[in-house]
Amino acid sequence: MDIKNAQLEVDNWITNHGVRYFNELTNMAQLTEEVGEVARIIARRYGEQSEKESDKNKDLGEELADVMFVVLCLANQTGIDLQEAFDKKLDLKTKRDHDRHHNNQKLK
Repeated sequence: MDIKNAQLEVDNWITNHGVRYFNELTNMAQLTEEVGEVARIIARRYGEQSEKESDKNKDLGEELADVMFVVLCLANQTGIDLQEAFDKKLDLKTKRDHDRHHNNQKLK
């Protein structure tokens, strides 16, 4: 599924299952919360912190999907075509960073 279709699916879900979008500030707070959950899993599973027993069954994919859902909500309610924005960003990064990363001694 491309990003444009994902935005449409989220909008359809909100229309059919939600009452309305939460306001942008509430969604920003939700996004922060979801990113925190991703950070907690990664810090404990892949970082140096020990993983608590209660965290061992947490699904990183599910938490990343939560982040994506809220990002798509924010894009929809602020009129952003996220597919277009992503394509532009990838093009910019490709042009700007190609040689930079190949020449980075830290990555060798």
